[in-house]
Amino acid sequence: MPVSWQMGRLPSADMRESLDLSGAWTWSIDPYRDGLYGFHGDPAGEGHRRWDDRDVDEVSRKNPTALFEYDMRRSPTVQLPSSWITQDPTLRYYDKLVWYQRAFDLPKALPGHRAFLRFGAVDYQAFVYFNGEFVGRHEGGFTPFAFEVTKLLRQGENRVTVGADAERGPDTIPPTVTDWETYGGITRPVHLVITPETYVDDAWIRLTRTGRIAVTVRLDGPSAAGRLVRVRIPALDFELEGRAGNDGSWAADAPAPPGLKLWSPDSPQLYDVVFEAGDDMLHDRVGFRTIEVRGTDILLNGKPIFLRGISMHEEEFGKEPTRAITPATAAALLGEIKHGLNANFVRLAHYPHSEVMTRTADELGLLVWSEIPVYWRINFARAETLATARRMLAENILRDRNRASIILWSVANETPLSDARNSFLATLARDVRTLDDSRLVTAALLTDRREKDGHVEMVLNDPLVAQLDVMAINTYNGWYSPDPLAKLPDIVWNADRGKPLIFSEFGADALAGFHDPALKRKFSEEYQAEYYRQTLKMSQKIPYLRGLSPWIFKDFRSPRRQHPVYQQGWNRKGVVSETGQRKQAFTILSDYYRSQMAAGR
Repeated sequence: MPVSWQMGRLPSADMRESLDLSGAWTWSIDPYRDGLYGFHGDPAGEGHRRWDDRDVDEVSRKNPTALFEYDMRRSPTVQLPSSWITQDPTLRYYDKLVWYQRAFDLPKALPGHRAFLRFGAVDYQAFVYFNGEFVGRHEGGFTPFAFEVTKLLRQGENRVTVGADAERGPDTIPPTVTDWETYGGITRPVHLVITPETYVDDAWIRLTRTGRIAVTVRLDGPSAAGRLVRVRIPALDFELEGRAGNDGSWAADAPAPPGLKLWSPDSPQLYDVVFEAGDDMLHDRVGFRTIEVRGTDILLNGKPIFLRGISMHEEEFGKEPTRAITPATAAALLGEIKHGLNANFVRLAHYPHSEVMTRTADELGLLVWSEIPVYWRINFARAETLATARRMLAENILRDRNRASIILWSVANETPLSDARNSFLATLARDVRTLDDSRLVTAALLTDRREKDGHVEMVLNDPLVAQLDVMAINTYNGWYSPDPLAKLPDIVWNADRGKPLIFSEFGADALAGFHDPALKRKFSEEYQAEYYRQTLKMSQKIPYLRGLSPWIFKDFRSPRRQHPVYQQGWNRKGVVSETGQRKQAFTILSDYYRSQMAAGR
């Protein structure tokens, strides 16, 4: 069954004029999901429904016998977007339901228009109500979604209620066990988007590998069929137009204009693009480049490139991050990667990061690996889990298809082999090619370790390789193995499958400021620095290696990591600390990348 995309999702809505609902929301904790279900499993009763369109105090004054066990209008307030870790430190490991509500005023009616509530992300499930009516549910903590509220919108006060449920289980994506913090809540912006009755729902423009500008547009609304569609790049005097088909879609292509400057890390040229259909107009800023594979080479704009990168989680600098990414926090993170580490590439792990992050990568000139959280213990045999993964992948790709920075879509990380897993991931790889044939498909794979006569060989035996354009391997020899660091360059890699390889992860923990130059024991900056020296030497012996994204840029929160001295709930594999303090390994990697730049890689 081919992947489908439901209309009305507004994947590029961050570029539209809208009412930003960021700011003060009231909140109410609900660990037993009382606002959804009664104690016998029936629908929630009147005195428990936090989403009801009523003033609880006013009702109880009129009817003193009425019983309410909530009052959203008088609950504490919190500034959103953010996770509930920030609003109450006792919620650090809370992973159940929290209700949020806010009101806004609409000064006048909007006849002839449509209204959508558009969420950047709610982790993990969202139950959305508007003026007391249920408008939809969304599963997945890292991709955008929208619900139409046209018929519920009213002049004057309107009220949005969201139940954010962070609980994960064996059938969710990601599963219960991960190596990062669960930042439950409304972690990305919420907007009320107003559009004409027929509007541009999705618009994708790209440079093909044959040198043409290709455009795909989808309209939604009663007048979509046959409507004139126009695409303009004013700076290039480029224009294409045509009429949408019966399903509201239109596609066309034309030779790239002679003045087009290609986007690259050295020259991240972006152009203002305008999509028009009737009385609707959608703007975007887009770079044009090509990415492809030829043998074991990755070609950017037709030329081989080595990916000098690093992995990162979506956490801002600071001792108390809340996963609320702004243009300033994104620029601070990615700017240090680009200019401090001399990198041209970043792996955004292990889930789709904020669209603020990918737009900042466009502006700065960083190539991006983007992935969905198909991670570790996925229930690969369950059809519903596959359906969830396919929808997440579609939401990720359709949101970011116009981002020149993104060159790799990843479908998985460190998943154990099985027939069910192989079929599951092959389906996702096919979906990538259906939704976006202009980029490359990858996945972070595991390897087999063999030892004979004291020699170590790492073997790639994953059948998923056949479905990928670029192979990627996570390797931690010398950290999760007893290998002496001096022996790492002697490890033999048996992974040549005629395709380019990326080391998608390698790393070692170090607590910033902890030094042990004599012993170089684990968790010291000296051990981490030596680990990097020797692993980089090992990597130089692999002739088909075309990129590195060590684990990881910044120390990040992880409940798995509980050493009372060195970790205290943080994964310390960052080359900088959570506050941005550079460790010794930062200089090792930065100097190495500088040498690669000097060598033209």
